[in-house]
Amino acid sequence: MNGGGFMPGSQGDSGAGKKSYGKDTLRPVTIKQLLDAHHPNPDAEHFMIDDGETSQVTFVGQVRNISQQTTNVTYKLDDGTGTIEVKVWVDMDAMNEEGGSKPKVVEQGYARVYGRLKAFGNKRHVGANVIRPIEDLNEVQYHLLEATVVHLHFLRGPPESLQKGGANGAANGAGAQQDGGYGGGDRSMPSHMSPSARKVFACVKNTPQTNEGLHMQDIATRINLDVNEVLKAGDELQGLGLIYTTVDDHTWAVLEV
Repeated sequence: MNGGGFMPGSQGDSGAGKKSYGKDTLRPVTIKQLLDAHHPNPDAEHFMIDDGETSQVTFVGQVRNISQQTTNVTYKLDDGTGTIEVKVWVDMDAMNEEGGSKPKVVEQGYARVYGRLKAFGNKRHVGANVIRPIEDLNEVQYHLLEATVVHLHFLRGPPESLQKGGANGAANGAGAQQDGGYGGGDRSMPSHMSPSARKVFACVKNTPQTNEGLHMQDIATRINLDVNEVLKAGDELQGLGLIYTTVDDHTWAVLEV
């Protein structure tokens, strides 16, 4: 990224000399994760995602709108999980040097963003160090998979810890069948999960299907639940990293790890 602006003191960090950059990391995320991020305490500047401190983030999305201002350009990006504004401060000298040689981000095109989550009042935006157009759409799917893997790492631990627990999971298999395929001791089935989410997950996991998964209308019919309850349960399961969307936002499949 030719530096990409990730050095201390970039983009308005006037007090960078007083800050520690030892924990500065770059995390792939979805926009929903950015919107759901929280501060660990009222005085904290950084955000927490999955109870992990987050500094630099990267995500992809479709550009819904571009607003050109004197000092900055504001992009509105949508990745299917939510929308957020991305602000890029204009460096006129750099723009004049680059001219029109680099590919430009355009409306309705896809772009990748590198930057920091910021909040002003009750509204959030990303202060971007870099925003570039995506030319290979495979990058969109790749990013979503990468963000999912990182989310599951924070939620369940590294893959080796899951492998160590495999024997225990097999030993508890009989009891798990009584609860939609999961036992009370399985980390992938949180104790605080709602009854509706348990039913939806059991339906998606145990019903024969294609790689496209099951549509929420089909699920509602199979388990005799109201569609709105199924939709709410689906959002809960996606937030827990147990299912993912396939052909559209209302068709789900189990995320196997």
